[in-house]
Formats: sequence, C-alpha cells, structure tokens
Amino acid sequence: MLTCLRVRNFAIIDELEVELGPGMNVVTGETGAGKSILVEALKLVLGGKARPEVIRTGADQAEVEALFDLADEPEIKQRLADTGVEVEDELVLRRVVQRSGRSRVYLNGALTSANQLGELARGLCDICSQHEHHTLADARTHLLLLDAFGKLEPQRALAREAYVALEEAQTALDEQRARLAGRAEREDLLRFQIQEIDALALVPSAPGEPSEEDRLKVERDRQRHAGKLASITGAAEDALYAGDDALTTRLGRIEHELQVAAALDGGLKGGAEQLATLRAQLEDVGRELGRYARSVSLDEERLQQLEERLDAISKLKRKYGGSVESILAHRKAAGDELALLVSGEEHVEELERTLEKARAHAVEIARALSASRLKAAGKLSKAVGRELSSLSMGDARVTVEVVQPAGQPGELCVDGAKLSATGIDRVEFLIAPNRGEEPQPLHRIASGGELSRAMLALKRVLAGLGPVGLYVFDEVDAGVGGAVAEVIGRKLKEVADHHQVLCITHLPQIAVFANAHYYVSKSVQAGRTRSAITKLGTSEQREEIARMLGGIQITAKTRAAAGEMLRGAGRA
Repeated sequence: MLTCLRVRNFAIIDELEVELGPGMNVVTGETGAGKSILVEALKLVLGGKARPEVIRTGADQAEVEALFDLADEPEIKQRLADTGVEVEDELVLRRVVQRSGRSRVYLNGALTSANQLGELARGLCDICSQHEHHTLADARTHLLLLDAFGKLEPQRALAREAYVALEEAQTALDEQRARLAGRAEREDLLRFQIQEIDALALVPSAPGEPSEEDRLKVERDRQRHAGKLASITGAAEDALYAGDDALTTRLGRIEHELQVAAALDGGLKGGAEQLATLRAQLEDVGRELGRYARSVSLDEERLQQLEERLDAISKLKRKYGGSVESILAHRKAAGDELALLVSGEEHVEELERTLEKARAHAVEIARALSASRLKAAGKLSKAVGRELSSLSMGDARVTVEVVQPAGQPGELCVDGAKLSATGIDRVEFLIAPNRGEEPQPLHRIASGGELSRAMLALKRVLAGLGPVGLYVFDEVDAGVGGAVAEVIGRKLKEVADHHQVLCITHLPQIAVFANAHYYVSKSVQAGRTRSAITKLGTSEQREEIARMLGGIQITAKTRAAAGEMLRGAGRA
C-alpha cells in the first residue's frame, strides 16, 4: 500500500506531499490543475523513463519519493527477497531527475539502477492511464491469475513437484550415461586414487586427540635434532646430579650444616627439611634428563621413514582437499562412483525405469492441469464479459487464450508441448473492444477509456487474487456518464475492498465512493503557476461533489443532490 507520495519541482508542482490510506482514494479538481501529474510522478518513481522536460522551470532537478507499507504484502516482500532486497515492513523509492537527463534511483536509501527499480517495483502498483498499464497487461502474470481464479493452485503445486522429480530423474540418467561414455578411463582413474589413498592407511583422529600428522611431526623434529637434544639434557644431568660438583652435591652439604644448626636452634629445622625436599626433586629431574639423554639418538632410517610419510600425506592433502578428513571423504566418494560404474548398465536400466515413471506422472498431472485451465478460462471469459457489459462495453468480447507452446529438441515435452514447472500452458487475456474485431492483447487497445474499463472489469473479477498492492485509475470515466458512471464507481469500490485504489476522475458518480477525497488546485503566485492538493473533510467533499455536478455556480439544489449521492454511496 502506498502511504505517502512526495513530489518536488515536477512540472507545475513546486512541492507537494500526499498521504494515502487504504480503500478508495479519489482525486478531483479542475482540468489542468495537475491531477494526472501525480500519476506521472508515480510512474517515474516506479521506474518510468526520466525526461528533463518534467523538471519545473527554474529548478535544477525534479524529485519524487514514495513510501510503501508492505506489512500486509507477504508476496511482494518474498519477491523482493528473492531478488536480494531484504525489507521489513516499509519500502522507500526515490527518483531524482537532473537537467542533463541523468537520474539517480534510491531503494531504501541505497543507490540502484532504473532497470532494476522497474523490475523490483513490479507488483507494487498497477496503473491504467492512456497506455500506461502494468501487471494485468503483462502476459507473464495471466497464468497465475487464471490459476487463482480457478482455484488451481493445488494442481499447479503438484505439477511443479512432478516436474522437479522428472528433471532430477533426467539429470541422474544423463550423468550416469556421461560417466559410462568414458567409463574405462574413469575407472582407471578412480582405482588409482583409491589405491593411492589406501596405501597410506590413514586413520581419522579421535575428537580431542592429536592427529597422526601432528604426532609424526613431533617425532621427526626429535630425530632431526637428536644430537643437540642429547647434549643439552646430558649437560643438564651433570650440572644437577651426576657431575663432581653437581648442584645437588652442594645442596647436600648445605643441608647437613643446617641440620647441625637446627640441633642448636629448632627454628632452623623447617628450612633444613625444605632444602632436603628441593634436593630430592632436583635429583629426580637430573636422573630423568639423564635417561632422556641416553635414549635419544639419531636414527637415519627412522627419520627417512617419517619424512616420506609426512611428504606423502602432504601430497594427498594438496590433491584431495587440504585435510586428512577430505582425503578420506574423497576415498568414499570414489569408491561409491566406482561401484556405480562397475554396475553401470544395470544402473542405467534402473534410472530409465525411474525416468519413465516420473515422465508418466508428470504427463498425467500436466494434462489434468491444462484441462482444468481450459474450463476455468471459459468461466473467466464469461465473467469479464458480463463486467464489460455493465460498463457500457456490451459489444466487447473477451478470450482467455490457453495454448501449449511447442517444445524444442532436448527439452522436456508432453504431447509435443514444452513442459515447465507450471505445466504445458501459456495463458494470455485477449479482448476485442468492438464487434467484428479480433481479440488482441490488452496493450494494443487504442482507447484509453476502453483500456481503463477493460482493466477495471478484469480487476473486478480477479479482486483479491492478484499480488498488486495499489491500483491506479486515470481516465476510467472517459466517454461515460449517468448510470454507467455509477456502476463504474461501485465496481471501483468493490476492487478497493481488496486493494488500495487511487482514482482520478471528473465524475461525481465515482467520487462519492471515496474513502478519502483529495482536491487538486492550481494558483499563480509571483508569476508562477503552482499546484496544491488538499484532503477534504465531510463538508468539503459535499461542496466538491456539488461543484462537479453544477459547475462554478453551486446552488442549494446541487448541494442537496450532492448530499443525496453521498448518502446513496454510504458516505453521508
């Protein structure tokens, strides 16, 4: 839902801000006051072509900003998320056009391109104004709308599941056939890799334990520096314990003297005992270092074995993923693939049976869905035709065309038709506005009024089904009046019960159904024309309806008529 539109230096608009609400928002005013300029500004901010002519005389740039509330639009939020645009409940679009013809586009404050804006804004707003129309004129949306009208979403979901299963079965078969095409070479490669990995007899390390590679590196470093390690630990043994004047020998003499002194002064007994403990500990350390010094020695053969194994592990890590775990994972995958190749023909036959089963299921689902769509298309055509008749387009003929595009070689097909995740059908809404004409796509309708009424008929029938948050109608009242105008007003109100509607109109029969009524006026200030917009209260709305009924001179009769119309529309 569009909650706020801010326009600056756009055409005759100096600065204007309008806050819109849910339901039906109506804009009225004198011809030339700038009502349709709001629609042009909205087109621009939704990705329309930027032209420097729209910039107000004397200004350097024009700016349009739109705030959309997406709290109740999960489909639009999901579509934006699918394109990488994460939004919460609000989306701000901003467009700045410069005199040079360049424009800047912002989406929630971040720069983006006009092309991306046009794609992302699809679904936010549907505009009917002359030949400006979006969602319903886009044939890409027609299939989904037909399915929604016919309540065929469950069937379409089944068709998608069947198509995905068929694709997966076809892919599995193609991959297996490709493997078999170079089977001999592939088998040789896999056997070599398996043998190469098995030759090392690698074992994954237990959680919390050092890996084999880490243990081997510790032992290799000890072998590499055996001489230095033996020298240092042997010298330490001599200095602490084994030498003629070892530290423990000297501490022993000091200990003896303290024991003699302790016999004379009992307070020295504790120091003598502590020294005895320290000397015993140093003797233990010295003996341990001596044992290490005598145990460590260079073993050239063992060092070579360690270097070779570490080198072999390193080479396999470089080939198969950088860790022992990745090497072992590759070994398992290679073994599984080799088993498939060895039993290749049997597996191909199994995959072919799976594919045929998936194909038969997908064909059955696609045919059933296509038949349901044809029935729904007939009902939709009649429903839209009835709506057009009530809108003074009784000669209009509506066709909901359901065709099956031919598939190309190599594509998944059903009865020669291309199969996709949505089935085998392409759907397009075609309308012949006048008797004797052939139905044609909506965007080819010549009359802006006919186009708007055709769109209104579709939106009335499809109310509540489409993903669009805002419908904009400009010139929907072209060429009609009286009872037909009242019918159009009521139908717009029915659409507004499901979607936000912005309607620019000259007809009081339509304006009386407004949930919110806005009046656009223009004035000349300091030699410059300015456009302004005002939200009307209840009494002001009655005065505007009276003006629309009676022109410049508003009488008691026109006021009474206006009040009667508002009461008839449930607005008074």
